[in-house]
Amino acid sequence: MAVTFSDLHTADGLKALETHLAGKTYVSGDAISKDDVKVFAAVLSKPGAEFPNAARWYETVSAALASRFPGKAVGVNLPGAGSAPAAPAAEAAKDDDDDDLDLFGDETEDDKKAAEERAAAKASAKKKESGKSSVLMDVKPWDDETDMKKLEEAVRSVQMEGLTWGASKLVPVGYGIKKMTIMLTIVDDLVSVDSLIEDHLTMEPINEYVQSCDIVAFNKI
Repeated sequence: MAVTFSDLHTADGLKALETHLAGKTYVSGDAISKDDVKVFAAVLSKPGAEFPNAARWYETVSAALASRFPGKAVGVNLPGAGSAPAAPAAEAAKDDDDDDLDLFGDETEDDKKAAEERAAAKASAKKKESGKSSVLMDVKPWDDETDMKKLEEAVRSVQMEGLTWGASKLVPVGYGIKKMTIMLTIVDDLVSVDSLIEDHLTMEPINEYVQSCDIVAFNKI
């Protein structure tokens, strides 16, 4: 059953609240609720020592609100609010049963989405902080009849997160055969050069052009 409080800016109003809170921690039930927020908005300041139950309740609600809204307050002035009844504040809040705002409710979908976005941003930042390496690789064809242009296209077709292909050139090795020397940059936590060679560059269909790959130089950036 709803409880009615009035004139909470006066001693008589606080006396009614004091009586209601005898043996209670909150206005309604065993946990803080919107009822406490409504009544709190109507009480101008912490009740005096003559209202111990109301004063204890006021501190409890104040602490709960402070933890929910941790931003630093610099203070606001509300002209006419110093001695005027707080009824307008209570009136503005009376219809909040239809409001979606729940200061003490369960985590909403928006809260979950925001948490996921923060986690993704942290993960992305962690990846950016990972070390990088510069690799110089020799890619050897099967013979002098291998189409080196197609070989290069096949090698560069391998794409993965953390892998960036760089400049390349053809180097004669003898008997009309040329090898391709190519630069690449990798993010150490994301790309393994051994895996790149064994699982991609020397596997079908790329191995139609590539006989083998050798790491010429490997330097941390």
